Amino acid sequence: MALEIERKFLVDAKKFAALNLTGGEKIVQGYLCTEPTVRVRTKGARAFITIKSANDGIVRHEYEYEIPVTDAEEMLKLCAPRTLEKTRYKVEYSGHIFEIDIFEGRHAGLILAEVELNSADETVELPEWIGAEVSSDPNYYNSRLVLT
Repeated sequence: MALEIERKFLVDAKKFAALNLTGGEKIVQGYLCTEPTVRVRTKGARAFITIKSANDGIVRHEYEYEIPVTDAEEMLKLCAPRTLEKTRYKVEYSGHIFEIDIFEGRHAGLILAEVELNSADETVELPEWIGAEVSSDPNYYNSRLVLT
């Protein structure tokens, strides 16, 4: 059984910009269904389909499979307008990898950071550019953002 255990945070754009990161990865994703979540994503030159259960706190079941990019591009057309675009950066901090998503299009200005954990009670040290935690706020789920 595949589990995703992650915490999600808003990011202070000014403090984050000071890192001067390069080499972000472009992500386009769409949702065929939001309950349960069925997501199609292109990520660089690869593509994936992902099925996620409802959250139980910061834990949920997640199953992800690589698919042909051409299939993903066709499925993304089926998702329209439930799609979003973002650029993802990975930053290592104090033994954890933070994935920072800078959203584009109608969500421009939104920057979120996620950190995956090994257990729900794992302690994580937060960098100075991390803002408020939004792990339990469904308004910041990507599957909800595509509806706004």
